[in-house]
Parts: sequence; structure tokens; C-alpha cells
Amino acid sequence: MENKHGKERNTTIMRFPLKLDIYIIKKFLGTFFFSLLLILSIAIIFDFSEKFDDFVEHNAPLKAIVVDYYLNFIPYFAVLFSSMFVFISVLFFTSKMAYDTEIIAILSSGVSFRRLLWPYMFSALVIALFSYYLTNYVIPNATKSRLKFEDMYYHNSQVYFDDINIHKQIRPGIYIYMESYSNLSEIGRRFSMEEYENGKIKSKIFADYIRWDSTINKWSIRNYYQRILTDSNELIIKGDVLDTAIALDPSEFKQRDNIIETFTTPSLKKEIQRKKLAGDSSVEALQIELYKRTAMPFSTFILTVIALCVSSRKIRGGIGMHIGLGLLIVFSYILFMQFSSQFAIGGTLPPLLAVWLPNIVYSGIALLLYYKAPK
Repeated sequence: MENKHGKERNTTIMRFPLKLDIYIIKKFLGTFFFSLLLILSIAIIFDFSEKFDDFVEHNAPLKAIVVDYYLNFIPYFAVLFSSMFVFISVLFFTSKMAYDTEIIAILSSGVSFRRLLWPYMFSALVIALFSYYLTNYVIPNATKSRLKFEDMYYHNSQVYFDDINIHKQIRPGIYIYMESYSNLSEIGRRFSMEEYENGKIKSKIFADYIRWDSTINKWSIRNYYQRILTDSNELIIKGDVLDTAIALDPSEFKQRDNIIETFTTPSLKKEIQRKKLAGDSSVEALQIELYKRTAMPFSTFILTVIALCVSSRKIRGGIGMHIGLGLLIVFSYILFMQFSSQFAIGGTLPPLLAVWLPNIVYSGIALLLYYKAPK
């Protein structure tokens, strides 16, 4: 009889966590996708009301607005808000469970806090994989279509930023410098180009300015001074105009500030290698974008653990206090991420460390809260 009752009791204990897992996973994913759908609906309504006059002014077709813009708008904002709503979702439904004494009942039944964490981490894994796939492969192509739509039907004209202090390696051993470059006139001021062979300088050109000639698809160097060096002598050439086929296209300068977001991860890695070869200082921004595409989905696990530990016990102020504390934590995380990224761009921190530093710090906070959580 004892063996029979013992087996029945073990079977009941095994079934109970499985039912608990399904219950928590449904609560987690259901709350997350519902809250995300709600905020996306609000964001679309506000965005449409703000841009409606521009759509009418530029005669944007309804199909283009829906398909080319808003269907590509949704995945971008879904990932943008995902970390915040993972945290809020866990806080909300776990706080409700705690104040309904469900958490106490679960722990009292013999289920450990560590075992309770399993369905939360499984749900976090589903969201993290979903976010990772969207960020690395879906959103870049969607952003490309969305920006193309904005250029056609929203912006009055394509606005590009002028560059200053441009250093580029256009081919192995050939380096150029421009003090400034105007995208409007396609003119670079204070131009110089150096050619090296076997580590020694072979020639150097100085010019007042360089201009793109679209009729012949070549660069025209104006008021130039050229030094050609050999082992035995030095040749100096001066002139007013020199047309040359430099391996540099004006389109490389005509990039919007968020053009990085249009690269899929494989394309982004190739672009980083190209920028490194060219000695382009903007390579750090590309590296930050690449590392963020892994760091942000990973933060789902960290924020899930923190939210569970914070909301699994009753505190004065009820669910509202939990949500207020949770928002403070998640906003501090986002703020920390932005600040650390700026340190990387400024050269203070390596891009990889700058992007992952918030995850490292908040992982420590998550572990501390886990060990202090009710067992």
C-alpha cells in the first residue's frame, strides 16, 4: 500500500510542475504579445496621425502606406519595445500571482524557486530567438523598404549629412584625405591622395578641391600639385585640372544616419571589413550595431530573472509598486546601454565591451536578487 501511495504521490508531483510550466508559459507569452500588440497599435495610430498630411501631399498610395511602410514598421518597433515589455509582462502577471498567494502555494508544495524559474526562461528563450531572427535578418530588409517609402512619400527631399575630415583607403596602398565633403555639390575640399608601394611612398597629390563629373563618371581634381618619387629622383607636376578614375563613388557619402539598420548581419560584417580596410572612423558605429544584435536579445534572460525576483514577493504598495520599480530598472538599463555605446564611439571603450557592459552589470544584479529571492 505504501509503495502504491508513494508512486501516486510522485506521479502527482511530476504532473504538477508540468501543469505549472504550461500555466506560466501561457501567462508570460500571452501577456507579452498582448501588451506588445497594444503598444504597437497606439504607436501606429500616433505615427499615422502625425504623417497623414505628408502622405496626402505626396499622393502616397494606400497600398504603399500599408504594405511598404506599416508592415515594415511593425517588426522594427516590436523589437525596439521587446525588452521593456518582457520585463513589464513578467512583473505584471507574477505580481498578481504573488498577491493571490499563488507563489507561496507553489513554493510550499515542494517546487523550488529554481524549478519555478524554468518556464520563465523557456518563454524568454522563445522571445529572444524571435527577437534575434527579426533583428539580424528580417528588420534590415524591412527598414530598407521603409526608408525608401519615406524618401518617396514623406521627406520633402533626401537629406544627407556632409562629412568632415575624411580618411579612406580606397585600394591597398592608396589613401585619400578630404577636409570636408558636400553631398549637395559633390565637392571635396583640401584633397590629398598618397600611394605606397612596399611600405614606401610612391606619389602624393595635393589639390584645392575635387569634384565628381557625372558626364564622364570620373573625379576632376582642381589646382593640383603632384610629387612622384623614385629611388633616384623626384618629379613635381602642377596643373589646373586632372580627370582621374579614383575607386570611390559619391554614393558612399550619401548615406542617411540610420543606413546601418538596413544591413543584414552577413552584409554588416562585410561592411565592417571594408571600412576597416579603408581606415574609416565610422567602423565603430557598425561594430556597435553588430554587437547590439546579440546583446539585446540576450538581455531578455537577464530582465526576466530580475523581474521574477522583484515581483515574486509581496511588498507595500502592491502591484503598482512592483511596476514602478520595474520601470525604473528597465529604463536605467536602456539609459546605461545608450551611454556605454557613446563611450565606444568616443574611443573610450572597445565596442564589444561597451555594448555588453550593461548586460554584465545587470547580470550581477540578477544573481544578487536571485539569491535573495524567497525560496
